[in-house]
Amino acid sequence: MTYLLLNTVFLVLAGGAFLVAVRRGRLSRRRIAAAAIALAAVLVLTAVFDSIMIGVGLVDYDPSRIFGLRIGLAPIEDFAYPVAAALLLPALWALSGKKTE
Repeated sequence: MTYLLLNTVFLVLAGGAFLVAVRRGRLSRRRIAAAAIALAAVLVLTAVFDSIMIGVGLVDYDPSRIFGLRIGLAPIEDFAYPVAAALLLPALWALSGKKTE
């Protein structure tokens, strides 16, 4: 199994939860904007710190298990978890509370 296939499962679940929260009116534009800003920050941090960890030899990836596209030294698959978190956490927070206006 490739990392891309594994990541797809998490991204579909997180994206689905986010869409449910948006459709139910649980995520205001302000919360969506905050999630987008958080996502941008986490993606930059992932690119920087994953590249450092790979560069110094802390982790490595089997080339046959990754897609091949990299940002810095980090394979694109490393960015799925921050994206999933940036979608899933606000969605779960919104769905667990009362409706925003």
